[in-house]
Amino acid sequence: MSFLKRLGFYLIGLSIGLIFLVIFLKNKSEETGTSFCYFPNCRVLKELRAKPQNYSAEFQELLDNGAIDSLGIANFLTDGDIDFRNSDTKSEPCKTYRIRGLLNEAEAVLVVDNCKDTIELKAIE
Repeated sequence: MSFLKRLGFYLIGLSIGLIFLVIFLKNKSEETGTSFCYFPNCRVLKELRAKPQNYSAEFQELLDNGAIDSLGIANFLTDGDIDFRNSDTKSEPCKTYRIRGLLNEAEAVLVVDNCKDTIELKAIE
């Protein structure tokens, strides 16, 4: 059997195997609710969503006034983009992240302190 024929059979088998693998992993992630976060933005947002939330006095006032609601916060923590350049990721004990997102169809920035056990929502800019 020539090399090209063997290469063709190999590539056909490899492509069929990859298709089965993609289908299997997609079904498994949908059933268990797991997500595969490999990029820094996704990993930090996933960590922030997993921790209990505390609110600063300024942020609690925004919640009480109705300027922002829990759906807006969830939208930031799900679809937001972390501005790593302006965030303080080296501070101790809590890292400060600035998350850009949409609030009432306008661009806004959510400032969050990521502590060991909780997150504190500081302000909306």
